[in-house]
Amino acid sequence: MKQPQNPTAELSTHGVGPWQGEWPDEPWYDAELLKVGDTRNVIDRYRYWTMEAIVADLDEHRHPFHVAIENWQHDMNIGSIVRSANAFAADTVHIIGRKRWNKRGAMVTDRYQHVLHHPDVAEFLVWAKSENLPVIAIDNVPGCVKIETFDFPERCVLVFGQEGPGLSDEAIAAADAVVEITQFGSTRSINASAAAAVTMHSWVMQHVAF
Repeated sequence: MKQPQNPTAELSTHGVGPWQGEWPDEPWYDAELLKVGDTRNVIDRYRYWTMEAIVADLDEHRHPFHVAIENWQHDMNIGSIVRSANAFAADTVHIIGRKRWNKRGAMVTDRYQHVLHHPDVAEFLVWAKSENLPVIAIDNVPGCVKIETFDFPERCVLVFGQEGPGLSDEAIAAADAVVEITQFGSTRSINASAAAAVTMHSWVMQHVAF
């Protein structure tokens, strides 16, 4: 497959310009992007691909963990969590509670990431049970397990609460395990989107061969 003849632009955060040379004829390419260039925030492999083709390719190698977020107060971190879920190739992101969420932090990655809505914790738990997925809650409540010592199931759903209040009592009570991220400073908690990224990477370190 012929590659764009502009390696400097290919590595640029601003994307790449119009395709140089004879156009490729593979079906995953987008004619409009070949013509005008591709400024999307995608890895080099997906330059000039259609959105549908990118999603289909991602579906071939998504990891078997899911991410769930309780959204009772329009948490501003949800977009960033969706972006991290895309980066770590999570299977699906689940929004529990309010259906609307601020997508700005997702940086358009929600177009490539499967996102499902559950009106409440009870409905979410019914879904998790139907999929035979252990629910792993991430919070720093009494009795939780330190993340550095926890063995994440390969198939599971990682559940995160909101900035400030954390997870609801209902979610904590229903979880198969409650895991905390060990902290060493003065603050009681870390940013919800940062906690999600740390947890997803911990799962990757245990289950992905490098």
